[in-house]
Amino acid sequence: MAETLTLFTSIGLSEQKAKETLKNESLSSALRGAISQAQSIMGPNLDKATGTLLYSMTSRLKDVRHLTFLTEYIGHRKITTDLQLSAALEFLKNHPNDLIVQPEFDAACGVGVVVTPEQIEESVEAVVKKYENQLLKERYHFNMGLLMGEARAGLKWADGKSIKNEVDMQVLHLLGSKTEADLEKKPKGKHGNSLTRGDCDGLCCAFLVIFLFCSLGENYKTEGYVVTPNTMDLLNKHLEITGGQVRTRFPPEPNGILHIGHAKAINFNFGYAKANDGICFLRYDDTNPEKEEEKYFTGIRDMVEWLGYKPYKVTYASDNFQELYDLAVELIRRGHAYVCHQRVEELKGHNPPPSPWRDRPVEESLILFERMRKGMFSEAEVTLRMKMVMEDGKQDPVAYRIKYTPHHRTGDTWCIYPTYDYTHCLCDSIENITHSLCTKEFQARRSSYYWLCNALDVYCPVQWEYGRLNLTYTVVSKRKIIKLVEMGAVRDWDDPRLFTLTALRRRGFPPEAINNFCARVGVTVAQTTIEPHLLEACVRDVLNDTAPRAMAVLEPLKVTITNLPQDAQVMEKGYKRLTPDQPVGLRHAGYVISLQKSIKDNSGKVVELEVTCTKTDSAEKPKAFIHWVSQPLKCEVRLYENLFKHSYPEDSQVVPEGFLSDINHDSLQVIENALVDYSVSGAKVFDKFQFERVGYFSLDPDSTKEKLVFNRTVTLKEDPGKI
Repeated sequence: MAETLTLFTSIGLSEQKAKETLKNESLSSALRGAISQAQSIMGPNLDKATGTLLYSMTSRLKDVRHLTFLTEYIGHRKITTDLQLSAALEFLKNHPNDLIVQPEFDAACGVGVVVTPEQIEESVEAVVKKYENQLLKERYHFNMGLLMGEARAGLKWADGKSIKNEVDMQVLHLLGSKTEADLEKKPKGKHGNSLTRGDCDGLCCAFLVIFLFCSLGENYKTEGYVVTPNTMDLLNKHLEITGGQVRTRFPPEPNGILHIGHAKAINFNFGYAKANDGICFLRYDDTNPEKEEEKYFTGIRDMVEWLGYKPYKVTYASDNFQELYDLAVELIRRGHAYVCHQRVEELKGHNPPPSPWRDRPVEESLILFERMRKGMFSEAEVTLRMKMVMEDGKQDPVAYRIKYTPHHRTGDTWCIYPTYDYTHCLCDSIENITHSLCTKEFQARRSSYYWLCNALDVYCPVQWEYGRLNLTYTVVSKRKIIKLVEMGAVRDWDDPRLFTLTALRRRGFPPEAINNFCARVGVTVAQTTIEPHLLEACVRDVLNDTAPRAMAVLEPLKVTITNLPQDAQVMEKGYKRLTPDQPVGLRHAGYVISLQKSIKDNSGKVVELEVTCTKTDSAEKPKAFIHWVSQPLKCEVRLYENLFKHSYPEDSQVVPEGFLSDINHDSLQVIENALVDYSVSGAKVFDKFQFERVGYFSLDPDSTKEKLVFNRTVTLKEDPGKI
């Protein structure tokens, strides 16, 4: 181990990178072989550039049969740049089962091609001449990447830095040094950077379309994909079944409620399929009967449909229990799995001891696995493990474990249940999924995903990972939300202070706003952490266009007009201050009122005002107008703030005593005797309104015929303190 570590660092790998490489047995073996071969050609001391190419090759090469061939090209300096290496790997992906025709390969990889400085100068000069007028007009605000791209298009194998230096020099010669105007940011368009609802809908599709997935049926071109002798036949059969149609799936575990992060996954999976005229399955990953409840199945589907998506088909991992079992038996027969007696506690940690049963005879494992199925072992006594190493170094992940808990769909038929690592890729294969889209933490499982499909010679979809969506000032972990409920910090999973989808619906967030928010955030490989006010801005955009207006007074004060004419027309409402010396107008009513008398209770609190009124056309124009209600309904109003004091309540550096110590006890304010205009009396649960000058509100399920309850969805304007 120490010798190999020294070998890897000698070619330029950092010690940390070398240690990570050692955890991956197949990569480590391939790299050792490539270094040994290169040393036999170039001598014992390899330079860092060669070492970098060797590492890049071995970590990206999908078919190890070509390892010797590519190493020879690197060793003889026929491939000297990453650009050439990428072209070589692409060529091999496109010819997985073909004999390599060397002249074709050399031409595809730029072997022997030399690009002179004069050629670079001439190419850049032609491009700058082409865009000269636009450059003179826009100067340094012009997109210089366009020049780089076009210059490079004609000089495929030229050094990128040399092209950039030439572009910079010729642009400087044409435009001169940058002025103060050049250093200013490029002015925004007519509408600035704001997005309409239509913009967001289109943007969502745009994000999904621009991802550079492989073409259908060309899975073997994907990074990390392993090609076997049967790969092309399996892909062709897959295309016959699907007709070349895109197929995705949203595969939640039915053991909790969906949250805002799931909204991104739903939008991506359903949106990508829709943008490509494909279909998307809703598949429940129901392989753990101990934690699954019917309410979660129902709640998940409700939320998917609430966001506006209709699954092509609703499926369950349990639909495939028999086929998954049969495949596990086949995996044992092929020598890729074994029954293990190590306890769960022995398997925990990053480097558990190797299993002493890893090399037990195939027939023995087959017999023991059948006994597992028949219930002849206790829980945690035995497991079925796969013979493979995951990308994070975890060795031999569990494929099946024993659970004597009845399953909600299959009852007592099974007492062994497959794990995620075993089930996920095989269910994707069975359903002929084309794109397995999952969050970044599953990248460590990509190699096991491909390994298992190939080990069983079944169709292998493409796995692609994207960054999770997280919000500050909240927690979304099922375990942590349960703690919040148990201690009474929130009422339930749908408490409007949480960011579960049921909570957001109850608070009044429109599904269009959540979808638009996901579109604005976009889909990237990097994890995204967003402030809640950005989501709230999307909510305002939608509600401003759709929520009907009404008048409400949260802290009402009775005002009696002592001289109101009999034929006065009562219209609408408003908001501002009324003082003994300051008349105010009644918003939209056509009257100005002046204070005559304040009536107080025994404690000295003002409980009623007596005023006189004058028509606005005969009174001096007031300095302010107030909102008001006449013959109103009494209602309860709930105002919400952030549930936690700090933006990262789970960060032990910021909140050392844990997230439960960070709860904002002022996150809910209940106003029991607010008044609202009678026009809302027919509202239904989740109906939304803009209470003028107050905020956006939604009718809560706690409402009764006797008393309506409104949740404040968002304020009318963003609180500057939240930015």
